[in-house]
Amino acid sequence: MKPTKATFTLDNSTDPIDLPVLTGSLGPNVVDIRNLAGHGYFTYDPGFLSTASCSSNITYIDGEQGLLYHRGYPIEQLAEHCDFPEVAYLLINGELPNAEQKKNFADTLTNHTMLHDQMNNVFRGFRRDAHPMAVMVSVVGAMAAFYPEHADVSDPRLREIAAYRLLAKMPTVTAWSYKYNIGQPFAYPQNRLNYAENFMHMMFAIPCEQYSPNPILARALDRILILHADHEQNASTSTVRVVGSSGANPFACISAGIASLWGPLHGGANEATLRMLEEIGDISRIGEYIKRAKDKTDSFRLMGFGHRVYKNMDPRAAIMRQTCHQVLDELGLHDDPMFKLALKLEQIALEDEYFVSKRLYPNVDFYSGIVMRAMGIPNSMFTAIFALARTAGWIAQWNEMISSPEHRIARPRQLYTGQARRDFIPVGQR
Repeated sequence: MKPTKATFTLDNSTDPIDLPVLTGSLGPNVVDIRNLAGHGYFTYDPGFLSTASCSSNITYIDGEQGLLYHRGYPIEQLAEHCDFPEVAYLLINGELPNAEQKKNFADTLTNHTMLHDQMNNVFRGFRRDAHPMAVMVSVVGAMAAFYPEHADVSDPRLREIAAYRLLAKMPTVTAWSYKYNIGQPFAYPQNRLNYAENFMHMMFAIPCEQYSPNPILARALDRILILHADHEQNASTSTVRVVGSSGANPFACISAGIASLWGPLHGGANEATLRMLEEIGDISRIGEYIKRAKDKTDSFRLMGFGHRVYKNMDPRAAIMRQTCHQVLDELGLHDDPMFKLALKLEQIALEDEYFVSKRLYPNVDFYSGIVMRAMGIPNSMFTAIFALARTAGWIAQWNEMISSPEHRIARPRQLYTGQARRDFIPVGQR
């Protein structure tokens, strides 16, 4: 029988405090510590590694077992059988759409991909060499000025419309951030294309040539979006929830999520993987870098291996590995020096006792970085595409938080370690 309460007792205290124990549908029990503050105590948990900041029914992760479920569906099944808009619908609405709902949702996204024409001026306010993530943070935040009605986050219908607008327009914002960066004219969305194909068109089409997305590459990109759509209460999702807890408009919340994702410890892992491969440079140098990776005194780390949450194989990695080989086969790149280097590194990590014993398996970022590079997407766009994908999860998490009867403005407490009370000393006496 699972316990229903925990008892908190301090030395020399005659009054133990009973704390409820909450049980979810999956995962460990949670001790509800909310009434500790009424007894004059807080808990201390830097990074919130042992603290549930909310209840959620969207995504479940078991890092020990290597499980990732969206609304109860294993990620492997969703990646195999769904497209990205279908997964986005699931995350936001709680159920997979039927055929009519799927078509209506896809049509709605297709019909709202255009940006307001004045948004062109927002892009043109940046330097040409501005990082795409810097542009996206600003452009998404600026969308609040074009849709001021979304300041009312209490209206469920307005939240639904905001979700449509963000999901539909994020591919345009992302692709245009790239186009502006390289000095090419913006490619406008095409209603004849699906979500992933349309994004590829806006990334790679130029006015002087006809562009037709390769269906294998489009499916690979769609799978990248699915695998990055949501990942429980990570840093950027927590940021969206914290900003949203104040009642901020959805564009400000998603902009904050993009800013958090921009950090190299969060969204920059696949970009860092490619930089590492470029540093190694050649298969002949792998032994040298493997030795360095095993040396605890060496600052070098193998990027794209292991995961903060998954202590087993990242369930997304196996899917992305298959996709990676499909893309390399399609483009005839298995003999490319960079990809040969990556595949050799993968082989060593899967067979070497050091990496196997520490469960440092290749993760989703290792493979997705290789795939995007093969598709001709530059390193600077990797995190931007991550943000495009994660927008689905951010919207779902934001909407869940706003709708919850437990919704409160976020206000973490602290362990104060500064000076105790002091009296002011006039400047001439200091």
